Formats: sequence, C-alpha cells, structure tokens
Amino acid sequence: MSDFLPSGIQLGYLVAASLFIIGLKQLGSPATARQGNVLAAIGMLIAIVGTLLEKQVVSYELIAVGIIVGSILGTIMANTVAMTDMPQMVGLLNGFGGAASALVAVGEFWRYLSIPESPTPDATITILLGVLIGGITFTGSLVAFAKLQELLPGAPMTFPLQQPFNAMLAIALLAGSGYMLFNPEDVPVFLALVAISNILGIMFVLPIGGGDMPVVVSLLNSYSGIAASVAGFILMNNMLIIAGALVGASGIILTQIMCKGMNRSLSSVLFSAFGSGGGSAAAAAGAAGATDKTVRSINLEESAMMLGYARSVVIIPGYGMAVAQAQHAVRELADGLEKMGVDVKYAIHPVAGRMPGHMNVLLAEANVPYPQLYDMDDINPQFDETDVALVIGANDVVNPAARHDTASPIYGMPILEVDKAKHTIVIKRGMSAGFSGVDNELFYKDKTMMLFGSAKDVVAKLVSEVKQL
Repeated sequence: MSDFLPSGIQLGYLVAASLFIIGLKQLGSPATARQGNVLAAIGMLIAIVGTLLEKQVVSYELIAVGIIVGSILGTIMANTVAMTDMPQMVGLLNGFGGAASALVAVGEFWRYLSIPESPTPDATITILLGVLIGGITFTGSLVAFAKLQELLPGAPMTFPLQQPFNAMLAIALLAGSGYMLFNPEDVPVFLALVAISNILGIMFVLPIGGGDMPVVVSLLNSYSGIAASVAGFILMNNMLIIAGALVGASGIILTQIMCKGMNRSLSSVLFSAFGSGGGSAAAAAGAAGATDKTVRSINLEESAMMLGYARSVVIIPGYGMAVAQAQHAVRELADGLEKMGVDVKYAIHPVAGRMPGHMNVLLAEANVPYPQLYDMDDINPQFDETDVALVIGANDVVNPAARHDTASPIYGMPILEVDKAKHTIVIKRGMSAGFSGVDNELFYKDKTMMLFGSAKDVVAKLVSEVKQL
C-alpha cells in the first residue's frame, strides 16, 4: 500500500488534470458552462484529496481550519454578492490567488533560513518569480476591485513622472534579484523585493480606465494562474503546476480575444491610459459638434407598439443594463414579445460590461435560453433583416463611428451593427458618452429613437405596455 500511494496520487492528479481540460472546454459555451464547472470542481476535489495524502503535509488541523474558514467565507460571498457585482468578485478572487502564491514563495524563503542548506540559484529564481508575479497579481487585483466597486475613480489615474518612477522600480527589482542570486539569504533585500512587487501591481492597474477592465480582469486571472504554477514548482507539486498553467494559458487567450474585440493591442490597453484626460473633452467636443443634429425621442406606448408588431427583435445589452439590474425585466419583455409571435434574439459583444462574458452571466441568471444568445460575428449579418434593434445601456460597442471615423479613438473596433436594422430603440439615462469619451453617432441616425430612463424601470413599463396590445 505504501508503494502504491505515490503512484496512486499521481494517477489522481492525471484524472484531475483531464477533468480541468474538459471543464475548460465546456466553459467555452453557455450551454455547457454549468457542466464544465461541475467537472472542474470534481477535478479540484480529487486534486485536494491527493495532496492531503502526501507525506509532506504537516498539520491536518491547520488545513481543516483553513477549509472551514474558506468554506464559510465562500458560502457567504456566493449568497450575498449580486450577479451585477461579479466583476468585482472575480477581481478580488484573482488577488487572493496571487497572494496565496506569493505567501508560498515567502514561506519557502523562510524555510531555507531555518535549515543549514542554502537555496540553489534555480530555487532562488523560482522564489523570486513567485513573489513578483503573486505580488503584482494581488495588489493589481485589489486596485481593479476598487475601480469596479467605485472606491477609486474608474478613469485612468496618472501623475507626473509616472513612467520614470515605474522604470526605477523595475530597475531596482532586477538589480535586487541579481543580488539575491549571490546572496540568497539576505532578508532586508528580499523584503524590499516583496514590497516593490506589490507596488508594481498598484502602478500597473492605476492608469487603466474602467472601459478596459474586461482585459485587465482577464490578464490578472492569467497572472494568478502563472503564479500558481510557479508555486507548484516551489512545492514540487505536479497538479499545481498543471492547473496553474491551464489557468495562465486560458487567461492569455481570453485576453487576446478581448483585445481583438476592441481592435487594440495589449500594450495600448496597459500603457496608453485610454481616455485619460480626454474623455470629458472628447465628449464635450462631440456634444458641441452635434448641436445641429436631431435626437428623436419615443414614448413607451410607441415603443411597445413597434416591438409588439415587429417580426424580429434583437436585444443588445450593455453595462447600463447591468448597473440597473434589468436582466430579469428584459427576459420578461422577451417572453411577452415571443407570445405575440416575435422572433427575439440577443446580440452579445465580447467586451460589453466589466468582465469577459459579463452579459452572458447576467442573462443566464435571468434564465434566458442559450440558443437566443448570438455573438457578434453571428448576429451582424442578420441586422439587415431585423425590424427593431433594442439597445439597453450599450454605447461604444454600437457606435458606427468605429467603422469610418479615422479620428475616433474607437476607430477599427468591431461593433454590433445595429444601425443597419430597420429601426433602433436606445434605452439610456441621457446622452452621456461611453467609456471612450466620444459621442455616439448612432443616437442621431434617422432610424434611431431614444427612450430615456433607467433600464429597469423603462423595460418594466414596456412589459406592461406590451401586455395591453
């Protein structure tokens, strides 16, 4: 039995890794996402049990306390955090993952201080990588959480000489790391590197605006996976290496998808401070240039008649729907229209909202049927034949200027081409610009009608009007 145990643990790790891969594959579709989550959770359970059977485990009592505390906190979060706050929660959990990996690296450094043996250069490099990536992930995720929770301004935060300051931090980090290779047990220098890593995480996210948060959340998720993989090398745990590599790789792929959805490079997202200082100015300029443009308003009764007597309606949800928590009212409206024989679909832009898949998560909470969700490439060819496009709280992702205005900061960004529909109704609180800070020319199109008000209240009233048709 004692000879079988190590190989049995490794076999369990192999099964767990397979379940992770299958689960990730199924998470790629809303129709299979729940099943993928369950499979991945089973894989994690197998991995945890296998790890607990390892001889290196020191204190089962402390582990039991950690499991109990973590389970209680997880249960509270699952039952109290609203779906609209999911981006903040994801950002916070990314930070916890980075902090755990950094603590593993710090613990390994302290372990070497208590034994006669000094760490090898390979071990020192692994420890430093764990501290660096884990620290950046931890503090960067906390800043992202604070921005999403509006504890910090969502706009890019910059200050004079910010880039030179960051460069000095990077140089100090490289110099200190080089020094540690020859003096691997120098505690003050090691603690200084820990502090620099955490400061770099803060400086990394501060200049990134709220509109780029989907990319940041995805990238930090990737960092948390890479940090976990590094922790696996520190602990010599194959399962942690594999799981971290899977999270890191999938996070990088998703980040690239998000960047493609905005037609921007990752470097421009991270270093251009998109919208910094120019957002309000651009919005003001757009408003000034739009004084001769006509905004066509529509009332609730007219909107309900247009929707109810249409053959096809495409609903385009955006961050405004998430803020208003209108997803249930939207589902009720769609159900009412379908009873009248209207073909209802949902158009999902990849960067709508504050995290990857934000709109999918909200609509899934409202039990919107998966077959009604269409991604951008699938739905765009259908707008020409759509009677009414109903835009709810979306802005930049439907701005036609992205197709032709070379001076616009969103030029080249793939958009949902709602302006090609026969009629467009936009539900919005006012005429404010989106995250890009530019005026949306869709609002002034001849076929566009504005229905002003909170998305939840307006949609709820539309439901009542549709029922009276």
